[in-house]
Amino acid sequence: MRWKRTIQLLDVHCEGEIGKVAIGGVPKIPGNTIAEQLHWMNTDPKGEELRRLLVLEPRGAPIGSVNLLLPAKHPDADAGFIILQPDQAHASSGSNSICVTTALLEAGIVEMKEPETVVTLDTAAGLVKATATCRDGRCEKVKLTMVPSFVHELDVALATPEWGTIKVDICYGGIFYALVDVGQVELTIEKGNAAALVKAGMVLKDLINRTIPVVHPQIPAISGVAYVMFRDIDPDGAIRTCTTMWPGRADRSPCGTGNSANLATLHARGKAKVGDIFKSRSIIGSEFEVGLAAETTVAGNPAIIPTITGRGFTFGLSQVALDPFDPMADGFAMTDVWGPSAGEIGAK
Repeated sequence: MRWKRTIQLLDVHCEGEIGKVAIGGVPKIPGNTIAEQLHWMNTDPKGEELRRLLVLEPRGAPIGSVNLLLPAKHPDADAGFIILQPDQAHASSGSNSICVTTALLEAGIVEMKEPETVVTLDTAAGLVKATATCRDGRCEKVKLTMVPSFVHELDVALATPEWGTIKVDICYGGIFYALVDVGQVELTIEKGNAAALVKAGMVLKDLINRTIPVVHPQIPAISGVAYVMFRDIDPDGAIRTCTTMWPGRADRSPCGTGNSANLATLHARGKAKVGDIFKSRSIIGSEFEVGLAAETTVAGNPAIIPTITGRGFTFGLSQVALDPFDPMADGFAMTDVWGPSAGEIGAK
């Protein structure tokens, strides 16, 4: 074969959300911390080239993420990783943390110990403790102790041309979210409304990032609202969520970082206390268990430590390769599956 580059991927999904894990062939990423490596991925042309290779067509796919497995930078961590998506590299993700933990244990990269293995993940947002329940050589479920989550601002009045003035909570759960009660955009969270929810989410994200700048007070590499998450309450009391992801798709999982951000709003409003556990349900009906483990502070402001519990499943092993003569080395995106913003990431 005349391939210029090959990267091995372990195919994993968490509650329906695909989070492939690059376990071999990952090039050295410059940076003394995972946050510095994230910054490099998002600012250096070589980082963009690697991300486009793995997430855009024809080698990538419209759904899911690719997680770059990296050597840990923190002495207490077992492994590091960065999440690659069509728009950019991201700092943190609950579903992807579960996918990475499952991959590390079931591929034998980290020794699996039954009935429980603790894996510490080094992310740009901080350390994530993953407690995996293991039996008969497989990872049955993973409980994540997430990074501190906090409210940036509640009940922000946002003037929109489509729905008038709506209220938005801007919160951090590993990345920044805009949390929106779904009734405000005249929709419900169900599979048949996925395209309409995504369209609304992209409109709101663009408007919010043009009018409400946000930067993490301690990690400058994390800035801007990454996702809009719509929320509702099911008849049984479960939190129903739909995180909309640029340039146009819906998270299949209940969303770990989004639920962490939402838990911070519940705590701030006096609706959640330490020890409480909630059920969160995704647009396809899959579930996470969301817990409030502790209270803390970030830059002197109130914050919480959430936990997210869900399941990861391996389903394949693949190898992505780049032919040096391939005219589509930069990848492309089409509006038929990626959404109307696809032209922006396909124009190379």
